[in-house]
Amino acid sequence: MTRTENEKVNSNALVEAVETQKPTSQNIDDDPVYSYKEQRKIIRRVDLRLILMLGFLHCVCLIDRGNLGGAAVAGMTKELNLVGNRYNEIAVSFFPPYICLQIFGPILVRKIGPINYLSGVCFIWGAVMLSAGFVKKWEQMVGIRIIIGGLEAGFFPASVYLISTWYTRYDIQQRYAIFYLLGCVAAAFTGILSYGITFMNGLGGLTAWRWIFVIQGLLTSIIAAISWFVLIDFPDRMKTSKRNFLSDSEYEFIMRRIEMDRADVTLEPFNLKKYLGAGLDINIWAFGFIYFSSTTTAYAISYFLPTLYEGMGFSQGASLCLYAPPYAAAGILMVVTSRIGDQYHIRGPILIFNALVTITGLPLLGFTKGTAPRMVGAFLTTMGCNANIPASMAYQANNIRGQWKRAFASAVFVGLGASGGMTGSLVFRSQDAPNYHPGILTSLGLSVLIIVLVLLLSLRFYILNTRVARGELVIGNLPGFKYTY
Repeated sequence: MTRTENEKVNSNALVEAVETQKPTSQNIDDDPVYSYKEQRKIIRRVDLRLILMLGFLHCVCLIDRGNLGGAAVAGMTKELNLVGNRYNEIAVSFFPPYICLQIFGPILVRKIGPINYLSGVCFIWGAVMLSAGFVKKWEQMVGIRIIIGGLEAGFFPASVYLISTWYTRYDIQQRYAIFYLLGCVAAAFTGILSYGITFMNGLGGLTAWRWIFVIQGLLTSIIAAISWFVLIDFPDRMKTSKRNFLSDSEYEFIMRRIEMDRADVTLEPFNLKKYLGAGLDINIWAFGFIYFSSTTTAYAISYFLPTLYEGMGFSQGASLCLYAPPYAAAGILMVVTSRIGDQYHIRGPILIFNALVTITGLPLLGFTKGTAPRMVGAFLTTMGCNANIPASMAYQANNIRGQWKRAFASAVFVGLGASGGMTGSLVFRSQDAPNYHPGILTSLGLSVLIIVLVLLLSLRFYILNTRVARGELVIGNLPGFKYTY
């Protein structure tokens, strides 16, 4: 049979699979049209357009969200008279609009399209970030942070949702890891970038901390403009898109893989009641609280690591430059654990391992006296909590079926993650410096909570999967679908 005939056969099989909502029993990698090597080439092309571009956007997103620490060290605290809890108020003001508007991200990205929506909001918040370099009062900085929080609200859940629609369940953790890693590691060099920008102090009449916001805001808008030409649409809309970079045969291959994996490639009509009804699924909230527990520590470290270094006796320049190495180490752990998770089809054990790394690091960071053990603690804490972010994203994505339920789960998931950011910015209070014991203990308790939730979910999934195997239960209206744990 020729390739053209095979394509027709598989196109018919695809339609049949969509109509019956049943995955085929064929191994996902045993495609009748493309060899395994050809499959990898097609998927790599998707990776280059989708994961890399979203990763760079996530990079500037984290830079804009986390540059307060560098600006504070570079003179913002003194110039804006950030006495008492004013710095904490500026940091936390980002999160109320960010949390409240999360739920609209997956809806807007579907209605407007990922190309226009994601590049558009990134360009606007870059312009707003640039304007932060010209504020005169600390209250104005609060207002700017509120606007940026509202603009950024939909970016992360929309990105997580978009990625989940393109890949199978056991290809996804590595993609989430690369997406987050590009943002995490590149944003880690914010400290070095901020340190370099401090040498612009006085240029154009602006002090160093103001140039941090101007330069980084300008960078965001430039990356956003580039993304408009690179980003791609959802897989179910790419075939009719003017930017379709795949042939019809390659497009159908992508669709076949998703149908064989979970049979939800076709978007069902939007129904608000059904969309919000996904909130009754207890699993979604458990995934969200795992993510909340991870992001609380990750955000706290992002905001306060330069300040922690200063408390260890490092200079301003050293504190900014030492921000990067722990994130580089976190990137290595992230990639290694994600690769293991995808290869061996495991999620829970990866989350538990990373939580244990965090639990080991936090006491060293907060309760030891020497610089060396505290530095080791900073590395371990940064590595464990950040590696758990793509791990928890994959855990959630693997166990959700249906496009709109997946969209709702992404919104709730990221919303609770943002709540973790708000918590992290509040529990590390300036009056607790230099050791921040209340914040350390909060993060320690939440790392233990991750382990408890994963164990409970694993037990629940084992029981439900056993019932599926006996033919007593159908999960997500898809016969044979089982949870990953």
